[in-house]
Order: sequence, then structure tokens, then C-alpha cells
Amino acid sequence: MRLGSAGADQAEWTVGPAGCRADRFRLGKDMHVAHARLLGVVALDGPSGTGKSTVSRKLAFALGATYLDTGAMYRAVTLAVLRAEVDPSDPAAVAGVVRAARLTVGTDPEGPEIFLDGSDVGREIRGPEVTGAVSAVSAVAEVREQLVAHQRKLIGEALVSPGGMVVEGRDIGTVVAPDAGLKVYLTASAHARAQRRTAQDVSEGRAGDLDRTHADVQRRDALDSGRKVAPLRKADDAVELDTTDLGVVEVLTQLRKHVECRGLLVAAERTTP
Repeated sequence: MRLGSAGADQAEWTVGPAGCRADRFRLGKDMHVAHARLLGVVALDGPSGTGKSTVSRKLAFALGATYLDTGAMYRAVTLAVLRAEVDPSDPAAVAGVVRAARLTVGTDPEGPEIFLDGSDVGREIRGPEVTGAVSAVSAVAEVREQLVAHQRKLIGEALVSPGGMVVEGRDIGTVVAPDAGLKVYLTASAHARAQRRTAQDVSEGRAGDLDRTHADVQRRDALDSGRKVAPLRKADDAVELDTTDLGVVEVLTQLRKHVECRGLLVAAERTTP
């Protein structure tokens, strides 16, 4: 597991003593600033296309923290199921494949890696076949039990230093890390999410079909929210943030504000020339 080490400059902003105003988070090189890093866990949940992966990685990088994409873990074991030519709707068969799979997860926000049985599958798990089957595989109780245990182990390792970790998924604040110092539930309109997913597909060399992606977003919302085990939902104590009309910088500003408000920053004052 590689730990994130870069991002010192990006983690600099003025840290106010008591208030939580967003304008305290001005980046700058010509002022007395605090080099701040994350201590503890930030849990980001929400449906696909809300910007979770982008802002989670950027936040972790800026705060010198590690990063965990739990969705990639479910996609990787879904790929294992497809490779084994097992019906994703057969819980017993799916659980057997997942038990045998060797999953290695990187936590460096600059380049999170995921290996299945020794092979890098970071690109393959984003394909349409995996996307179409991942909700069914993720709904299997034993699969969730195995992966949640793995996720909690990775979080525990990240916090030993002591350190911080930004964790994204669909059940982080409710199941995986219910004691997280900050829980955020990201939302956005289905149309906006479909547009983002389509743009991402095109940028990464996959075919982009807005209508198909919009239908898939709605299908996954229904499956993930309606499953019996660890359904997608907002934790009672989570902050809800609608990203429909927000850019990445605006979302990061809000997240950084909430991180400070929860007392999750460790800051060492220094004077820069």
C-alpha cells in the first residue's frame, strides 16, 4: 500500500480559530498560512456521477491524506465474477468467487491502484459489462461482509500513523465508518450525473451515450437504494451537498470548510517569504 505524500502546497490556507466561514480558506503564498493535514476519516457517500471520486482524491491530496475508493473494490470483484462466468444474480456462486479472489487496493490519491489476482484492473473495471453487473454483485450480503472487513482494515492501517483518510462509496457513513469525523452525502440531478459520466467515458476512451448513461444512472439508483443490505442512503448526521450547479473548486471549498468545522485539521503555523 502506497501512502500519499505530495500535496503540501495545495494544503495551505488560512485557518480561522473559531468560525467556519468559507472565505477563511483562501489559498495563498504571500500570507501567514498554516500547513494543514487531515486527522481522522472523512466519509463521502452518494450515487454515481456526483463527483465523489474527483473531489475525494483532490481533498485527500490537498490534506496529505490517504484515499479509498470502495466502489472500485466492488467493481473489481464484479469483474472476478464475470471472468468466472458466474451469474451475478446467484448469491452463493458470487460469494464463492469473491472469497477466492485476491484483491489489492492502493490508497495513494495521486494514483490509486487496484489489482485483481495480481493484475492491474483499474481500467477494465470501468467498462459497461462491469457497470451493468456491479449492483447485483454488491447486493450479496456475504460480498458486502467481506469487503467491509477489508475496507475497515485499510482505514485502520491508515489511521495508525496517526493519519487521515478520505473514503468514498455508498455506505461509508452508515456502515463502513459510522464514527467518521465528517460524513458528507453528495447529490446531483440525474441529468447532471449522466452528463458527467458520459463525459468521463469519452475522456477515457470509452463510447459515450448520454441516453444510455441516464437510464443506467436511474437503474443503479433504484437498485442501490432498494437493496436489503447496506442500501444507499444519507447518514442521519451527514452533511448533504448538492453538486448539480457546483464546480470542483466550489465543492472542495465547502468540504474543506466542514473539515475544519469538525476539528479534523492538524496545523503547524509557519511564515512563508
